[in-house]
Amino acid sequence: MELPAVNLKAILLVHWLLTTWGCIVFSGPYAWANFTILALGVWAVAQRDSVDAISMFLGGLVVTVFLDVIHISIFYPRAGLSDTVRFSAGMAILSLLLKPFSCCLVYHMYRERGGELLLHTGFLGPSQDRSAYQTIASPEVPADPESRGSIPQGY
Repeated sequence: MELPAVNLKAILLVHWLLTTWGCIVFSGPYAWANFTILALGVWAVAQRDSVDAISMFLGGLVVTVFLDVIHISIFYPRAGLSDTVRFSAGMAILSLLLKPFSCCLVYHMYRERGGELLLHTGFLGPSQDRSAYQTIASPEVPADPESRGSIPQGY
């Protein structure tokens, strides 16, 4: 499945707007975390060829998913929910729900800029890097058995 081509500026604009509305209720650490990551996103827009900028933005988005869950669950107002509070909490939750999709889009941009997935573990599939791989058995077998030399009887 091909991801849609979305501009990084559009992702930043949507998350900036939702974060601004979410800060009506969730200020303090929620605002610091999200606006810091949005600043990294502005850096990624300004440095179009930088793998570091887009990787920092991607890593920050992933971290703020977990931080937003914690902030919203701890500081969600329980009593006296006015329309403004409900709207602000809803925008913060909507921002949280959109972040995994934004992470997929930003990861696609990261790969376009030349970034690579650094996690090469066995459960993610075989690695394509075979430069250090050496076979034990030689794929070439000599045609003449006399040319191989003598083999000791114990083997």
